[in-house]
Amino acid sequence: MRNLLALGQREIVLYRSHRSTLPDEELQGFSVETSLEGALSHKPDAVVIANPTSLHLDVAIPAAESGCHILMEKPISHSLERVDLLQRALERGGGKLLVGFQYRFHPGLQKLKGLLEEKAIGKLLSLRVEWGEYLPGWHPWEDYRQGYSARSDLGGGVTLTLCHPLDYLRWLAGEVEELYASVGRISDLEIDVEDLAEIILRFSTGAVGSVHLDYYRRPGVHRMEMVGSDGMLAWDNADGSVRLYRPETAGWEVFSAPEGFERNTLFLDEMSHFLDVAAGKGSPICTLKDGKRALQLVLAAYRSSSEKRAVSGEALYPQG
Repeated sequence: MRNLLALGQREIVLYRSHRSTLPDEELQGFSVETSLEGALSHKPDAVVIANPTSLHLDVAIPAAESGCHILMEKPISHSLERVDLLQRALERGGGKLLVGFQYRFHPGLQKLKGLLEEKAIGKLLSLRVEWGEYLPGWHPWEDYRQGYSARSDLGGGVTLTLCHPLDYLRWLAGEVEELYASVGRISDLEIDVEDLAEIILRFSTGAVGSVHLDYYRRPGVHRMEMVGSDGMLAWDNADGSVRLYRPETAGWEVFSAPEGFERNTLFLDEMSHFLDVAAGKGSPICTLKDGKRALQLVLAAYRSSSEKRAVSGEALYPQG
């Protein structure tokens, strides 16, 4: 909401469940509805869906039927059930949907993508993403055990909640054709979902990757390394920088984040892009199909861990 206001938007309707922590004083002067029907009666051009994961489609499908453009927080849902209904509702209503994988707007990852396309490290051979954060520290003003990230009934779990790498790796390295994973709860956190995921990915290009996700690491880390036939790339979310190693110089070239860059820059750029999409000035950089692919990979990770085997082919991407 603050980003919408910063981008000059004032005609905002709020659909409230009264279960969030949004300060009431920030809502003065805006229309507030407590039913979805009431909110949609305002005939909004666009809808932002940022409720708990398992409740996304309850709002998205009626909004799509009403012809709204949609910015949907990731992941698109906790299962593939009704995703096809959302697709058909969008087709009938005529709206466009942007999935909120904000790392596609990260200047460091955009630079890294350009370097990969330029073959700056030759052929990509392998990669590693490491992302761990201490869940109770995410929202210290509330009980972490009640947040959606910690509850299976709301679509929580580290694999779903931190599924960003499963999107940005497809964007950077190409389609995944095989996956193997080990997923489970190993810490003392009081949650009923997994707090650890180790995922191995084989890409259609022949590259092999691994992704580590956890809810218990202190201090937190989110970084990636990519090794090619002729060098190496490294990205660190801590400072947003990208480093390129060239064997011929035996040294690192550093590409720093733009001056003034901060975490919220990603969300501002994402919202600005969504406003362009809603105004007919562009197409979503991350489509419903992309969101579905990421969800399919998450579900494949659960299946692989449960069955203790690799998942590939039609089993990797059920329902298309």
